[in-house]
Amino acid sequence: MMLHVPAVLTADGLRDVRAALDEAQWTDGRVTAGSQSVSAKHNDQVREGDPAGMRAGEQIVAALERHPLFISAALPLTVYPPLFNRYGPGQAFGEHVDNAIRQPLRGPRVRTDLSATLFLNAPDAYGGGELVIDAFGTSHGVKLPAGDMIVYSATSVHRVNAVTSGVRLASFFWIQSMIRDDGRRAILFELDASIRSVRDANPGQPALVPLLNVYHNLVRRWADC
Repeated sequence: MMLHVPAVLTADGLRDVRAALDEAQWTDGRVTAGSQSVSAKHNDQVREGDPAGMRAGEQIVAALERHPLFISAALPLTVYPPLFNRYGPGQAFGEHVDNAIRQPLRGPRVRTDLSATLFLNAPDAYGGGELVIDAFGTSHGVKLPAGDMIVYSATSVHRVNAVTSGVRLASFFWIQSMIRDDGRRAILFELDASIRSVRDANPGQPALVPLLNVYHNLVRRWADC
């Protein structure tokens, strides 16, 4: 899966999150890197557990809970508390793969089924800085408007190209889905989209109830929660 999720944060939400990050304590991003990626990671990161960063993260999670496309695609069981990074000129994060299990400061471990990057400033605010994801046999460069998010399989090899000018600001986090298998999750996402399309075109369509029954029975069969 690789999905562009638009408008996770409104203009007001972006303003509030960025104001919180202005108060946050930043540190070397390598403090949260795994052993296989520590030498490739060159950025700054809000200290995990920083009160301002936690406040910003709570705003993001609340916005995700209100976003129907995200819920439909990810079927989230747990969202890892959002983290924040910034890249200035010359900073980059070389090819790496995310750890399969993450342990937040508080709460249970999270299995990283999906990775997410939420862009917090405009793409013309910095040069370079593309998130490059290797998926479906191709490298995909991603650089989205502020407030938009990319969600992709955490099994994907990915990197952040060097920033050449300005500052790239983003939030990143992981999702443990109720549906562990990517293929099954994709089927449910497509089925849900089809049900929504039928309902929008013909709210009284008799086939809606059987379709919804199939969808929820598949969730019951496949859910890991």
